[in-house]
Parts: sequence; C-alpha cells; structure tokens
Amino acid sequence: MRLVAPLRSFGRADLASAGGKGANLGELTAGGFPVPDGFVVTTDAYALVASGLTARDDVERAEVPAELRREIAAAYEELGGGPVAVRSSATAEDLPGAAFAGQQDTYLNVVGEQALLDAVRRCWGSLWTDRALAYRDRLGIDHGEVRIAVVVQRMVEAEAAGVMFSADPVTGERGHLVVDASAGLGEAVVSGLVTPDHYVLTPDGRVVDFRPGRREVVVRGTAGGGVVHERGDGTPGERLPAAALRELAALGTRVAAHFGRPQDMEWTYAGGRISLVQARPMTALPPPPVGRLNPLQRKLLAVLLEYVPVRPYPIDMTTWAPYGPAGLMARVTAYFGLRGAFEGFLEERDGVVYRLRPPRPRPTARLLGTPFRFLAKARRYDPARWTEDPRLPAFMRATRELNELDLAALPWSELVRVPRRALDAVQPIAGVRIDYLPGAGRALVRLLLALKLRRRGRLFGDLITGARTRTSDANDALAALAAEGPDGPRFEEMFRAFLAEYGHRETATPLLVTPPTWADAPQTVLDLVKVLAAGPPAPQPPGGDALGRLLASLRSPRAKAKLARLVRDARAGVAFREDSHFYFTMPLPVLRRSLLELGRRLFDDPQDVFHLRLEELEAIGDPATADLRALRSAVTARAARREELAGVRLIDPRAIYPVRATGDALAVGAPAGAGVATGPVKVIRDPSEFGKLDGGDVLVCPYTNPSWTPLFQRAAAVVVDAGGSASHAAIVAREYGIPAVMGTGDGTTVLADGRLVTVDGDAGLVTAAAPQDA
Repeated sequence: MRLVAPLRSFGRADLASAGGKGANLGELTAGGFPVPDGFVVTTDAYALVASGLTARDDVERAEVPAELRREIAAAYEELGGGPVAVRSSATAEDLPGAAFAGQQDTYLNVVGEQALLDAVRRCWGSLWTDRALAYRDRLGIDHGEVRIAVVVQRMVEAEAAGVMFSADPVTGERGHLVVDASAGLGEAVVSGLVTPDHYVLTPDGRVVDFRPGRREVVVRGTAGGGVVHERGDGTPGERLPAAALRELAALGTRVAAHFGRPQDMEWTYAGGRISLVQARPMTALPPPPVGRLNPLQRKLLAVLLEYVPVRPYPIDMTTWAPYGPAGLMARVTAYFGLRGAFEGFLEERDGVVYRLRPPRPRPTARLLGTPFRFLAKARRYDPARWTEDPRLPAFMRATRELNELDLAALPWSELVRVPRRALDAVQPIAGVRIDYLPGAGRALVRLLLALKLRRRGRLFGDLITGARTRTSDANDALAALAAEGPDGPRFEEMFRAFLAEYGHRETATPLLVTPPTWADAPQTVLDLVKVLAAGPPAPQPPGGDALGRLLASLRSPRAKAKLARLVRDARAGVAFREDSHFYFTMPLPVLRRSLLELGRRLFDDPQDVFHLRLEELEAIGDPATADLRALRSAVTARAARREELAGVRLIDPRAIYPVRATGDALAVGAPAGAGVATGPVKVIRDPSEFGKLDGGDVLVCPYTNPSWTPLFQRAAAVVVDAGGSASHAAIVAREYGIPAVMGTGDGTTVLADGRLVTVDGDAGLVTAAAPQDA
C-alpha cells in the first residue's frame, strides 16, 4: 500500500492509485515535459481515512492517521515547504469521455503543513459534492467504485496562465492549437472569471487568429497563503511573447502525440518558462473538417444527413444500419456497378459512432454493362405490378411469423436468434428494388423528356404527385382519426387498427432500429391527430389539376392518351419507391422488441442493450451463468462516451451546404417548393414535439421522413436544415402546394419560435416579415 509517492513515480497506467490527473501528470514528468515537481497522496490514503464515508462533511472532518500525516509532511518538506497547489485527482477524472472538469476541488497557494492537510481533506470531500454526484449519475458511474487521490505540486507564481487545446474545440481542426491566456494564475481563465486573450496557432507557433481579452479579474497568490481576486481595468493586456507562443505550440503538439489523441492542457508562464500543470484528453471534440467535397459526395451527404438525424448506437451499427435501407441501397448500387455510395459512411471510435464520413463512390467494371442490365430490367419488371411479385407475399409471411412470436416466453437460445431472423427476412427485398427501380427510373425520364419537348418541363413536379401510396393511405387514416376525435365512440377501435396497419413506421429515421416506431411511441400519432383536428381539411395535391390542364391543351387524342400513360407510369414509379420502403420496414418493430427483451434479461434498464453489438449478444451462451462483467463495463464506457458527444454534430452542415451570401435573408437553402408564404416560425426538432405545430405556422425542422408528412397539411411553409429538392420533405411540400426551402444547414438555429418570416420557395430564401405582411 502506497500512501504518498513522488509524482515522477506514476504513469498513465496508474489511474487506480493516482487518479486521472496524477496519472497524466506523472506520465508527462516521465516523458520529460516541464511539469512542476510534486507528489501524490494516493487513493490508498483516501481509503484508509474515508472508507465507508459518503458525506462531504464527514470526509472533511475525518481524522488523518499519524503515519499518513508524517508521510505528507515529509513529502512537503522535500518540495521545500513553500507554497503548493493542491489538486483533486479522482479515478473517474480526466479520462476520454469523462473529463469531470470543475467537479472536484483545487486549492492554490497553500502554505504550511496544517493548511496542506486541510486542503487534502477538502479535496477528498469534494468527491461527494452535489455537482460531482450528479455528474457521475449522468454518466452512469457507480459512486461506490470511485476513489480520489490528491496531487500536490510546487506552486508557480505565474505572470500569465491559461488553457491550451491541441485541436480547435469548435471546428475540430487538428492542424490548429487554441490558447486562452490571461495575467496572473490560471484560475481566472479556467473558472470563467475573465475574457481571456484568444490565440489560434499553427504547430510551429504562427498566430492564425488573435482576439484580445478584457482582463476583468487578475488572480494572484498572497504572502500568507491563499489567493486574492484583483479587479482588472477591462482593457487588453500585453500579448504573450512570440517565443512563449512557439513553446506552447510545440509542447501542445508533443503532448498530443505522446498520448495519441488531442489534449486539453493547463499551463503557466513565469520567468520566461512554460510549465504544464494538467493534461487530459479533449472531450466533446467535433470531428475534423471533411475538406473539399465533390458534387456527388455533397449530394450523398445531403441524403445521409437527413436520414441520420441522431447518433447511432452500436446495436444500430450491427443490425439495421448495414442490413436495412442503407444496406439495401448499397446492394442496389453495387449491382449496377457503383461501390462505396452507401457503405462506410459512419465512423466509430471507442465503440461509439463518432462522425458522418464522406462516402467515396467508385465505379467497378460492372458499370460497363449497366445500361444493358438497366434496360433489360426496365422492360421485364413493371413497377405498377410489383405487388404481384411472389417475393412480397413470402416476405410478408416471414414477417408475420416473426410478429406472432411470444418473445417473453422464448428461451435465451431462441430469443437471441430472433434479431438475425428479422434481418434475414428483409434481404429478398433488395432483389425487388434491383429489379423494379429501372422501370421506375425509365418512366420518370420518359415523362420529363416528353414535357420538355412540349416546353412544359415545369409541370413535372406537379404531375408526379398524387400517386396513391401507403403513405397517403396512412395520411387518410390519420384524417379519419382526426374527424372522429379522441372522444368519438369509435376512436379507440380506429386507433388500434391504425397502429396495427401503420405502427411499424419510423419516428426519427428508417436507417436505425433504436428510435421508436409509431407503435412504440403512440403519443406521436396522437399529436398528429391533434394537429389535423385543429384545422380545416388539407388541400388536395395539385397533380390532378395539372394533368387535366395539360391534356386539355392537346388536340390529338393519340397525344393525350400517350401523355396520360406516361404520367400513370411515372406515378407508379413514385409509388413503388414509397411503398417498397413501407413494406421493407415491417420487420423493424419485432427487431426492436427482441433487442429490448434481450436487454430486459441483462440489465436494469433494457435500453442499455443498445450500447452492445449484435455479435456480443450472440456470444452470450446463457446469461444466468455467463460472466457479464466485461459487457457491462463496455456498456458503461460507451454510454459515457456517447454522453460526452451529446452536443457534438456528426458533421458540420456547412461542409454540405456552403454558406452563401444572404443579403437580408435569415436563412438560405435550395428552392424546393414553389410559392411564397408568411407565418410565425415553429421549430419542431423531433417527433415528440409534433403537438406544438399550429395551423399557419412555418415548420422549421432539422430533417423529415414520412412520419412528418401530416404536418405539411397544416404548415404555411417548411424550412429544413438537411435535404435537397428531391428529398422527402421537398416532394411532400410540392404535393401540398406549400413553399419549401431545403438544406439551410442552420435554420433550426437561426430561426426562433414565434418570429414572423416569409418563405420564398422559388428563391430558397427565408426573410423577416413585418406583421402587416402576414
């Protein structure tokens, strides 16, 4: 048992005895970095004194045994007995995914043996503050497994101090270092008491950007111990010398390389020397900028950003993500000679999805034969008759058998095979898509060419709307529920029938299994009913009127018949695309339910199973006898990492939707639905907020999918962060004749609830509106 030991005797492997801060500082010391000398009062010392105590006051009043007092005093004397900095160093601190920044206490300029002992006890007690307890609860860290060490270092009376990041914490740029600095001790910067000088540096110390601070407060040590906060003058002070900036950049680069990942460091500057007093992995660091994208990558990312609005879990990455719609499209594009379009676009780190990565589509030799295969498929497989294909009833039969399983009654050995059965059931639909999509594509191209020859190309969007689809069936069923009303005598019966027919529809995304379906989240459907019941019947799609006007303009009966047939075929192609997706997602509920049943048998919270990979579940022979400690540790670590990334985007939308000159526009995007409308903004971030929308609102949202369709019947216009003119939201907006602006990138950020705006769907602009414009 080591109670006290020199800082230099610890390294990164000594987390259990030195805590995160002590282990990292010891590692830096051993690596030859400029770290003030010091020692560690280890976690063994804490356990000796505070074992069984969980109240802060009790820990701070605990008696320190004479042996430990002597060891602390001897180590303090070896340091010179002068002022020291006393820093908490918990075992769940300064780790990837759990920085614990500011959760435990630090005491600066501590002078004297008794003051040092008191500071050590207060550091121990800070393990049990309300904020530290709440932080550990949020990360799912067991309080009983956390211990704390204390780092004691020779005090540096800094002329300037601050923090340094070895990567840009805002942009994710790994080629820049960011330094915040101010006069005096670093507490002013770390605690947010001061607006610091802000430097952005290259690794060789060149200043890329500089913003002066205001020096509102200067923290300095006092002669008798402790610190004083001196009022600053609020004006910029002297900049750090160029040599100091070069040294900081060099140290930051070396420390990041030493630990193998970007680092968050605290530093001091005194007597022309830089010292490091803390280093920990950067948390919540955005992915690196994706760099220059080609047009195809930008188009694919626009689609993927819309379909991955939430961070996938490990179970998503090993079930529905590779086998569901994205996997299906990967098979379709590979069949026609293009690989990489829908593969490898999600990058994982530390067991958690880290970023959305630009796809790298690449042609294969198979592409040479694609025109012939395409035409052969188009001639043989008519999208209007796809529901007669024998593969569909076979798929429906397999899905029905899965849904009839009593999952709770299945033994583990059978239950654990259900997810794989559900994934296997959908695979034949990939072949259906391969066979019928060419016909759908040919029908759309034929109609477009025919319209352009008649100089009526602008009618294309209106003419292909109005096709009868399962989505329009669902919308009609919702309208019937709204007409009946929640108090109607048949509402409960109608509602149950609706969920039985349409409950497999996704709420957030069709690409993942973890978000709930309509059946899992029936309140989403009730909110849609509420929105529909609050206004007049939805306008009819303009497709029928457009076709009637077009046919009336033609003289030849033969030309009319041909054009009507082209429109019918094109609508059948649109319906195939929509309806095949509807059927394809039918196994989603049983897949999700089976995973949650597995989770119920493993964890207190069944959704903890989302943090595991399918192969990890399949490797469990019998949970009653298996050693599950490693799996549960993985769940805890991945949950903490996911929590760390909660506020980090999978990709910067500006990479996909470059910022354009906006003039006086509040938001700019792709024009996707013709016309102009004015109304108050209503930001709807996910399906749980559907009930907020009122008739006449401008719907502003981060993404859409078929679940959002009914909202378009009440919205004055729609503005979406993601997507393009061919995305689901754009198609539906055109069907309902409302203006739409897609791919703004930041609409949900810059447009606030209640603000009156005008949406120009022809120009792709959202501008402020005066009240009289409404």
